[in-house]
Amino acid sequence: MSSKKSKRYEKAAALVEEGKTYSLDEAVALLKKLPAPKFDGTITLSAHLGVDPRKSDQMVRGSVALPHGTGKKVKVIVFATGDAAKAATDAGADEVGFEDLIKKVLDGYTDFDAAIATPDAMTEVRKIARVLGPRGLMPNPKTGTVTDDTAAAVNAVKAGRIDYKVDKSANIAAPCGKLSFSEAQLVENIGSLLESIVKAKPASAKGNYIQSFTVAGCMLPGIALDISSYTVS
Repeated sequence: MSSKKSKRYEKAAALVEEGKTYSLDEAVALLKKLPAPKFDGTITLSAHLGVDPRKSDQMVRGSVALPHGTGKKVKVIVFATGDAAKAATDAGADEVGFEDLIKKVLDGYTDFDAAIATPDAMTEVRKIARVLGPRGLMPNPKTGTVTDDTAAAVNAVKAGRIDYKVDKSANIAAPCGKLSFSEAQLVENIGSLLESIVKAKPASAKGNYIQSFTVAGCMLPGIALDISSYTVS
C-alpha cells in the first residue's frame, strides 16, 4: 500500500517548521493558513502523557464543555425508564429506551456519539460494556453520563461537551471544532481541553505528566504545541 502524500499535504507540511513548537495562538493561526481539503475537516488535539494506563490509579479520563461546541451534530442515546426517559426525550435525545435499546446495541447498533444512563439502569447496561467500552461510549459517573438528571446530561452533550480517555499507549485524541471555526473559537475550545487534561493528572503519576500536545486538521500535518506553559509538577 502506497504511503505517498498528496501534493496538497506536502505543501501544508512544508509550512510547518520541523522541530519547532508553537504557542496555541501561533498553532491555530498556522492551521488556518494551511492548504486544506475541500470539506470542513475536524480539528483534533492529541496528547501524549507520562502515565502508565495499565495502573488503575493512573487512568486519565474526563469531560469538558467546549465553549463553541464541536461543530458536529451529536447523536445521543439514553438508557432510562419512566420520568427520566420522558425528560431525555423532551431534551432532544435521539433514542431513548432500556431493555429494547440494550438488545439493539447487542445486535450491533453503534450509530451514536454518546450514551447516557440513569444509575438504576446501569446494572443492565454493564452487560453491553464489551460493546460500548472499546468505543469510548460506556456511561460513567465521572463524565456526567450516569445521572438521574437525563435532560441536563443530554443538553450538555448536545451543546458540545466531550469526553476523553487515555488509551493503552498513554495517548488522548479529542475533537476541538471544525476548520471553519474562527481562530478565536478554536483557541478557546482547544485551551479548554488543554486545561482539563492538565487538571486530570493522577496524584500517583510521577515525572513529566505532559509529554506532548499536537493539534491537527483532518488530512493535514500535526502542529506541535509548546508545552512549557502546561507543565505540571
